[in-house]
Amino acid sequence: MPAKSKAQQKAAGAALAAKRGDAKPSALKGASRQMYKSMSEKQLDEFASTKRKGKPDYVEDSPIPAQKAARKKAAKKAAKTRAKNAAKKTVTKKVAKKRASR
Repeated sequence: MPAKSKAQQKAAGAALAAKRGDAKPSALKGASRQMYKSMSEKQLDEFASTKRKGKPDYVEDSPIPAQKAARKKAAKKAAKTRAKNAAKKTVTKKVAKKRASR
C-alpha cells in the first residue's frame, strides 16, 4: 500500500532505517515509532518507496499525521482567539481613556 502523504512516506523511511539497523530505534518519535513497532520491513519498504511528487504534505483523515494536523488547527484557532482578545483590549483601553478624560 503506498503512502498517502509526504509525512507518511518520511515516517516510513525513518522506521525502515531503524528496522534495518541503519538508525537507532530509540531516536524514533511519533508516527515513525508507531510504524516501527506495528509494521513489517516489507510494509515499511512499500510506504517508504512511494514517490513524494504530487503528494500532499499531510492527509487529515490519516492516523499518522493526524496529531500534527490537530496541533496545527489548534494553533490557528488560538492565534485567532489571541487576535480577537488583543482587539478587545485595545477597544477597552480606548474606552477607559475617554472616560478618564471626561
